[in-house]
Amino acid sequence: MKVGGKRVMVCSCEGSMPLDVKALAKALGTEPPEQVYFQLCRSQADAFRQAVASGGELLVACGQEAPLFAELARLAGAPEPICVDIRDRAGWSDEAARATPKTAALINEAALEPEPTPSVTLTSEGSVLILGRGQEVLDAARRLGAERAVTCLLLPGHDSDLLPPAVRALGLFRGKPLRAAGHLGAFKVNVADLAGASPSARGALSFEGNVGSRELAADMVLDLSGQPALLAPRDGWFVVDPRDRVALEHALAEICSLVGEFEKPRWIKVDAALCAHSRNGQVACTRCLDSCPSGALSPLGDAASVDAHVCGGHGSCASVCPTGAIRFDVPAGNGLFTRLGALLETHRAAGGGSPVLLVHEEAGGEALSALARFGDGLPADAIPMQVAAIAALGPDVLLTALAKGAGAVLLLADPARRADLDGVRAAARLANRVAEGLGWAARVRLEVEADPAAIAPLVAARAPKAVEPAAEFLVLGGKRQTLGLALAHLHRHAPAPVEVLALEPGDPFGTIAVDEAKCTLCMACVSACPAKALSGHPDKPSLGILEINCVQCGLCRVTCPEKAVSLMPRLAFGPDTRVRRVLKEEEPYECIRCGKPFASKSVIERMTERMSGHAMFKGAGKLDLIKMCEDCRVVAQYQLEEGSRPMAGAAPPVTRTTEDYLRERDGEG
Repeated sequence: MKVGGKRVMVCSCEGSMPLDVKALAKALGTEPPEQVYFQLCRSQADAFRQAVASGGELLVACGQEAPLFAELARLAGAPEPICVDIRDRAGWSDEAARATPKTAALINEAALEPEPTPSVTLTSEGSVLILGRGQEVLDAARRLGAERAVTCLLLPGHDSDLLPPAVRALGLFRGKPLRAAGHLGAFKVNVADLAGASPSARGALSFEGNVGSRELAADMVLDLSGQPALLAPRDGWFVVDPRDRVALEHALAEICSLVGEFEKPRWIKVDAALCAHSRNGQVACTRCLDSCPSGALSPLGDAASVDAHVCGGHGSCASVCPTGAIRFDVPAGNGLFTRLGALLETHRAAGGGSPVLLVHEEAGGEALSALARFGDGLPADAIPMQVAAIAALGPDVLLTALAKGAGAVLLLADPARRADLDGVRAAARLANRVAEGLGWAARVRLEVEADPAAIAPLVAARAPKAVEPAAEFLVLGGKRQTLGLALAHLHRHAPAPVEVLALEPGDPFGTIAVDEAKCTLCMACVSACPAKALSGHPDKPSLGILEINCVQCGLCRVTCPEKAVSLMPRLAFGPDTRVRRVLKEEEPYECIRCGKPFASKSVIERMTERMSGHAMFKGAGKLDLIKMCEDCRVVAQYQLEEGSRPMAGAAPPVTRTTEDYLRERDGEG
């Protein structure tokens, strides 16, 4: 049996799960396998070796023994096979007999070839800086010092009862840490009043005179000070309560392992052209900066910039970004939507019911395995999909899932990452407001749970009837384009469609209201709009909006010099949202000298009003300069009185000729 060009080897795990291979092959659009294995990982391992030796890509329907199959492939000098778990997620279930559509969906998803995500390399040689107040610092240093280069920094006022080590095998200083920067392999801590330990201290530890502010560098930092951390959480920086012995042991063990080169994904990709952070020094959107727990995001010019070495892959920045300027890039590109489509489309084509898309992280996968081993397992129509970070999911993913045929979406988040979930929680609320506003019940749930016993009733809930027909669009564009496709499909097939749906402030859809009495059509808002929602007109002073592009970032509001703009969050579905709608329009103001239209009437009137008392425009005719086009203004300025011509020179000398001299001689001059 081949799927996506890969040979699929199916094992019944010693007959512990029912497999209808003919129905499975039909659902996958391929021929049934020649053999269903009974114990591929043990007694039938030679069959796997022969398959590896024959060449070609392999997909093994077993997740538990993936390390074994990878090792056998390496020994044979062949690429590692793809392994997919169909047992814990489908076969070990009270509803396994009708789980063939889900099994086919899982195999089809696994056969996809995702675009690789770029990575970043971190290098650590193992040096450690320990911050703290008392004996626990020296104890930790003693344990690490045999294998690591250790520097201790004791905070002032807490070292009077410490004994100096008999053999100085570490750096020992006193000082006040002020600030820190860096990442695993390149931390730097700025310290005030740094003083080295005295080598001749006979009793208690004493220090030499301080040498002022200095910078200490280390590959890793262990903070036992009990003070607020100098840095946001990141790899290589360990903040531990010294009274928590278990946490301290975990930190010491991890420090010992962090030596060498490490690769991690470049979790976040930033498109600065779409970023709505600021324009011309006016700051509007700070959602990603506010949500980043690791401090990896910072402003760079008008856009946000990410430090890939610091980024911890939390993903919340991607879920809150209204424009799609920040994208969670694991899997790369639109790989998540490709997986989503493969799961839902295969399940539907194989005759599956209205599915619950069960999105979970790695920790959630372990809980689902426990549920399969010790409980009823997953329902036949609960389709699990593991992602790197649930916090990265935005309304584009959730609404696309509903449009493509998910009856409901259950997000199963890890309690350890509870602090990252504000963005995805807002995305779920938005998706539910859309569903309810179009006549469906709320269909997206976010649950923060790791206990299999508590998860069991959550996954047992049946999904309502899915949207019919399911959407078939391909996700090829960015966040806004994907949202537009999903919303159009949901609206087209809604039981109670509406033209306009009221939203809450902060939701990424809407329009703007313009106070026409204040607006001068200066077009500052047009130049600031990152989403190209606002535009002018080539022939007349006019401000218009393409509502489908508006992300409610607020740059137009903060940029407007007249404070004439206000945001109106709403979701409009009609065709008018795709057509430019005029917000304010005027006839152009004509130059009072040549009649050429050159500006809006509001701008000229407002400038004339404001400049009427200004010293630069005192004097006859000077205020009229504002009412002239750029060409006539230059001419008129030089036709004013002589004293107002600062660039004018002296009168040119008169050229004397021979006739002038002759007239003077004859007395005629």
